[in-house]
Amino acid sequence: MKAPTPERQLAGFIAKFTPEMAKRIRAARAKMRKRMPQALELVYDNYNFFVIGYGPSEKAGEAIFSLAAQAKGLSLCFLQGAGLPDPKRLLRGSGNVVRNIRLESAETLDLPEVVALMGVALKRAKTPLPSQGRHQLIIKSVSAKQRPRRPAE
Repeated sequence: MKAPTPERQLAGFIAKFTPEMAKRIRAARAKMRKRMPQALELVYDNYNFFVIGYGPSEKAGEAIFSLAAQAKGLSLCFLQGAGLPDPKRLLRGSGNVVRNIRLESAETLDLPEVVALMGVALKRAKTPLPSQGRHQLIIKSVSAKQRPRRPAE
């Protein structure tokens, strides 16, 4: 048997979530792909979170954004976000590097203040996205043991 394609694997990871959350993840991913068609998508189906990173290369440390999902919700992570100017106080977190925004729906990505913040993050990225390039989906890791992807009933 042939190994499943990365897209098929990704669909399986997303299917572990409730239908509502799966729809939100797919919609957010579509918006991210449209906004950054040249970014590589790095997928991690880890113990705590399901993550899709967006960056210029296969190096996780160069990723600029990620979508991070768990049973309780979906966030847009700014992976180099600690130093970003945030006059609207959108960013959550207090770590030395990462900040995030809760995505109650994929439409949050279209809010002018979020679009502006993403623009600043792209301009300030340690390794910028190439101006051209082709999308590539790369499954980086899958944990055998994972927290439930659906809330407890």
